[in-house]
Amino acid sequence: MNGQWVGRYSGTSNGLALVDIEDLGEDYLVQAYLIDDDTKMPLAMVAFRVSNKSKTFSQKQVYIQPINPHTSEPTDWDRIKEAYPGANFPKSAEVEGSWDENNLTFKWNTDIQTKGECILPRSKAESPSEYKAIPSINNWDDFKKEIACNLVPIGTGRRFLFRGQNDGWRLRTKFHRLGRTNLYKFLFEDKKSLHAHLSFRTRHIFDLNKGEENGAFLNLIQHHGYPTPLLDWTFSPFVAAFFAYRGIKKQEASEAKEDRKVRIFVFDQQEWKKDTQPVLSLTWPLPYLSIMEFIAIDNERMIPQQAVSIVSNIDDIESHIRTKEADKKKEYLRIIELPWSERKRVMHELSIMGITAGSLFPGIDGVCEEMRERLFEK
Repeated sequence: MNGQWVGRYSGTSNGLALVDIEDLGEDYLVQAYLIDDDTKMPLAMVAFRVSNKSKTFSQKQVYIQPINPHTSEPTDWDRIKEAYPGANFPKSAEVEGSWDENNLTFKWNTDIQTKGECILPRSKAESPSEYKAIPSINNWDDFKKEIACNLVPIGTGRRFLFRGQNDGWRLRTKFHRLGRTNLYKFLFEDKKSLHAHLSFRTRHIFDLNKGEENGAFLNLIQHHGYPTPLLDWTFSPFVAAFFAYRGIKKQEASEAKEDRKVRIFVFDQQEWKKDTQPVLSLTWPLPYLSIMEFIAIDNERMIPQQAVSIVSNIDDIESHIRTKEADKKKEYLRIIELPWSERKRVMHELSIMGITAGSLFPGIDGVCEEMRERLFEK
């Protein structure tokens, strides 16, 4: 049951249901958003616990909160009802449901005699990517030619973002990959605790009430390994190539079969920004994917990595992008695959360009990783 479930609901009204379920040990924490097709109705949120991780559950009275359209935060109906003239919003509902390996089922009846139901499919986030690689790019030389001719030609600016992975799995934030879903819990527990512990270590005391500093703090902890709802990208295709090959051992690469490939994702941020509105709140209830460039406070890695972040509340980012591509009839994301066996040559050429662990990770750890790459054969 743990994870994110997204799909359509029907009943008195129809719309989109987004359900985040987080494992609390003995219980599940369920947080669900209902996004009515009728834009004259507010978004609704409910939250409750499923005790003992039961496969069936029933809640006699679940409090329903509308979402404030100006702040994106849950609120009381009396505070926003003037923004929805003529609307009748429930205060509570009886909810029952069940789940198995493939589906999550909900049914509900509210105190104003409205009702609904949904069967939500399990997320595909843990499945391999369905994107196919560009067939004309098969090796390092092809990749460099593509960069010069199409991806970063002179005078085109920074249209594309790049991300390197040494596997074929879907794009997914580390926060979601490790089983977390509740962003309220992340903001008010994780971030608060991290801020208390790290303020002793950082030269700058981050003011998390300021948007720029809050973003810079999230980017800092992301770059130092803490799981966040951020996904690291770079403006440099060569930096992306470094990260694609970085996690592969030399001996593994030399023994790799021809079908072992690294992946470099190419994301058309220019077209994405034309077609979507950026979201500045992590807890925004609608599914979103926003491109953010944070300021580099106490973050020495950000500049040499030419780093940029995608922020998202979505577990299965790939499916979200594919849905947008089908809707807009555009191609936002492409995949390039390169052989594992080319690792030695690629890392050598990248080092000549100045792209090494020592340059990308300023400090003792980066220098030691770079020297290990030079001096050890395995």
